Amino acid sequence: QTELKHGRVSMLATMGYMTPEITGKLPGYLSPSAGLKFADIPNGLAAISKVPSAGWAQIVAYGAYCELSQDQSAGTAASKGDFGFKVLTSSDPAEKTKKLSAELANGRLAMMAIIGMFFQDGLTGSAWGDWATYTDSPLRAFESELGVQAPVGFWDPAGFTSDGNAENFARRRQTELKHGRVSMLATMGY
Repeated sequence: QTELKHGRVSMLATMGYMTPEITGKLPGYLSPSAGLKFADIPNGLAAISKVPSAGWAQIVAYGAYCELSQDQSAGTAASKGDFGFKVLTSSDPAEKTKKLSAELANGRLAMMAIIGMFFQDGLTGSAWGDWATYTDSPLRAFESELGVQAPVGFWDPAGFTSDGNAENFARRRQTELKHGRVSMLATMGY
């Protein structure tokens, strides 16, 4: 149930992140008393600080209402994620299982997508930011070293070189060369 809820929220969040970029923003005021228009709210993480506290209170209250308005105790339909929204249902059990499995898979994808959007936005200032403009990346510290090849560039998935220490990099490069040479010999059968 928790994974399903997180997936549904992530699908909505992902669409909410993309929709204003594609279709534009709603006309009118988000907060008439503060003179704040929807067009004044930036997209992405920058919006967090612009939405008035009363707006956040409304969002939290709605989320609490959704959580508390139905009995979700064990054995109820709601405990299995069925809240009476009948788009993803079917009289054929196999078809219903297929639809619910697709919803779960799409929710998992959306959870990864929204986290990726948050990360990109946090680094570049936009969910669609250009990685080339993010020059402060610790991954760029060794971008000109021997062995850096397109399309990956400098590849350090474990983040060993994220501290930018050249001495540690040189030691690890020597170790990498030794291991590479031993592996090549082992592959040939020595």
